[in-house]
Amino acid sequence: MIRMLVEESVCTGARLHSACTTIGLSLRTLQRWVTLEIDGRHGPNRVPANRLSDAERRKIVAVTTSPEFRDKPPTQIVPLLADQGIYIGSESTLYRVMRDAKLQRLRGRARAPVSHPREHEADGPWQLASWDITYLRSHLRGAFFYLYMVEDVWSRKILGWEVHDVESAELAAQLIERVRKEHPEQDLAGWVLHSDNGGAMKGATMLATLQRLGVITSFSRPRVSDDNPFIEALFRTLKYWPEYSTSGFASVVTARAWVTRFVQYYNHHHQHSGIGYVAPAERHTGNDVAILAARRTIYARAKHRHPERWSRSSRSWTRPLTVTLNPEVDHTSQNAL
Repeated sequence: MIRMLVEESVCTGARLHSACTTIGLSLRTLQRWVTLEIDGRHGPNRVPANRLSDAERRKIVAVTTSPEFRDKPPTQIVPLLADQGIYIGSESTLYRVMRDAKLQRLRGRARAPVSHPREHEADGPWQLASWDITYLRSHLRGAFFYLYMVEDVWSRKILGWEVHDVESAELAAQLIERVRKEHPEQDLAGWVLHSDNGGAMKGATMLATLQRLGVITSFSRPRVSDDNPFIEALFRTLKYWPEYSTSGFASVVTARAWVTRFVQYYNHHHQHSGIGYVAPAERHTGNDVAILAARRTIYARAKHRHPERWSRSSRSWTRPLTVTLNPEVDHTSQNAL
């Protein structure tokens, strides 16, 4: 049956190696099947000398599931047994037996690991956004202002922001309402808004506002900043901007005035590396298509004038079409490597 499937794939134009890889079969195994109609291998003829007996395996299972050790890992079971003058196997042996007996699971009151956040992909503006709150230093030691900011993930444009002296879900909800009012042409129903797990992000007022507007919520794993990378990168750009006040801001009004200048610069003048070195506002409106095309023309002319100066192909100036937030990891391909 497997040989028939591979042969059909090859007949339709697939490469033999690719067909075998897709079906999970080694190419050498297929070649052996073709050469020998009967597989002459019979496996080992003797039992390994170090193999555990069934009685020993049952004893390991009984010990690890006993009331004394059922809440402990093998790294703790082995030394405790050694203190009692007992040896039933090494840590790796205990782990292997427990895995075969399907005992390798969360034990006691340990919580289940938080699953990877859902993957989101955008191929245009107003599909996927990310938001967060960051600290802005004040002149008073230990006192901060709070910058609320929403960014479109596909275009990297800042869609809305506010600066307050407190952090709350009510102020976060007001920001989303403001974004909706400033862009009345956009229907936020189906809009994905990603954030971390802070109190302002999961507050009742904020969640109720998002539900009323039809916004789809998405959250990072607790204490995992890498799950919200786009807004974190934006905050780093903001705080490393040459005009950022490292000594702090005197008041909320001063901080708002500074953020106003930064947003104007970032949206309309910042050459963003992730979107082809165009300004976020240019990509958001689609003007980046003409800009990148003009750059390709200039490079083509330069290469035509002096081809000897180009040892390789010229810069492509291609437009990134899709942006993915928290892409799923293909563990199968990783294991194959």
